[in-house]
Amino acid sequence: MSTVNAPTKLASDTEMQPTRRRFFIVAVLFIGIMVAYLDRVNVTVLAANDHFLLDMGIKGQPVQIGMMMSAFLAAYGLANVTLSPLGDYLGPRKAMAFCIVLWTVSLFIGGFAVSFSMFITARILLGIGEGFYYPMQSLFIKNWFPPQERGRANAAWIIGQSLAPAIAMPIFTYIIGNYSWRDTFYICIALGLIPLYLLWFHTKDTPRESKKVNALELQYIEEGLATGNVQVKDKQSFLQRIKPFALNYRYWLLVLWYVCLQFMFWGLVSWLPTYLKSARNFSWTEMGWMASLPFILTVMTKAVNGWLNDRIGRSAPLLCVTMLLGASSIYLAATVSGKYLSAILLSCAFGFTSMATSSAWTLLQGLIPAKSLSTAAGTMNGLATGFSSLSPVIIGFFISLSGSYSTGLLCLVGVGFLASSIAAVLVAHKY
Repeated sequence: MSTVNAPTKLASDTEMQPTRRRFFIVAVLFIGIMVAYLDRVNVTVLAANDHFLLDMGIKGQPVQIGMMMSAFLAAYGLANVTLSPLGDYLGPRKAMAFCIVLWTVSLFIGGFAVSFSMFITARILLGIGEGFYYPMQSLFIKNWFPPQERGRANAAWIIGQSLAPAIAMPIFTYIIGNYSWRDTFYICIALGLIPLYLLWFHTKDTPRESKKVNALELQYIEEGLATGNVQVKDKQSFLQRIKPFALNYRYWLLVLWYVCLQFMFWGLVSWLPTYLKSARNFSWTEMGWMASLPFILTVMTKAVNGWLNDRIGRSAPLLCVTMLLGASSIYLAATVSGKYLSAILLSCAFGFTSMATSSAWTLLQGLIPAKSLSTAAGTMNGLATGFSSLSPVIIGFFISLSGSYSTGLLCLVGVGFLASSIAAVLVAHKY
């Protein structure tokens, strides 16, 4: 690790303005998560495509259709928990570059798959790569941003999670409708080279290691980190890393809230195109555009949430209110008769349930010391994603049992109300 001396740098930079390299780091994280979400959500469009379903031999089998997302999520969650501690040792840059290489291999397998089992293998490998990748982003934010800027910084990269599906739904629908479902995988492979190049050649794990950070920006960041009491210099054992959060009940409340969020989100994402096409009778072209609407709205709600979080200085109230509104919107979307009104309400459900995602990560970064953050973040995201892997299959089971797609959606309503109640406890504790 480089040990650039801040006062020495300051002597040559006294007449300069602070650099803003930390915002470039956020831009790289934004691009990376956007590409990652393109890779993972293309299967939701494929689930509504008859040609793909016939090629895989799962036409008319909702449980198997749900398994395409569930297999990914199960592997994703397991990788979060088991592999994220490696990020504390490798550093986020090397770990994330390795993950992109791994998920690129999975895309090759998926694009050439000739059987359902081969396709599921590709989804599992993608889950391992992206599951290891996700917690490293939080470590980057922890290292590069003082506490007072983390709400907006987290919201900035997390917006990529919503922008990617908003773009992917109409584009992938067009490509699949006019060319082949396999072409979506080849496009994702090419796009993955962009964040790989940026991470490897243009980022560093910490601002002190970067030659593109001048002394004024370095001083600003490190003073903020010192104020937040987040710097830990010595190496720690695994037990020392987990101790700050293993016995912290506030952390586990946040984890449970995040489990509910992920359960709802992936249940909605997995079945949205199929619901719009099969239950609400949208055409293939209409489905592509209407399926992008929820994610467009989510981009806006996440941006507003980042500003609100920094403005009020608390995260828990946002966690509570947004999930309450999201659950209510899902209930109304499943019960109204008009197909356009239902699509709009589903868009609101996406917007509200995903709105406070960045607040959860901001709260986590305030609860957990830097040396334990990668492990804590991986545990939280891993458990949440592991449990959420059940959501697509559970919805598919209710669909096959009742013959109604709306029944599948209604099982998410109670989860949303539970999440709101959990967050209310954190609100009472002034978080």
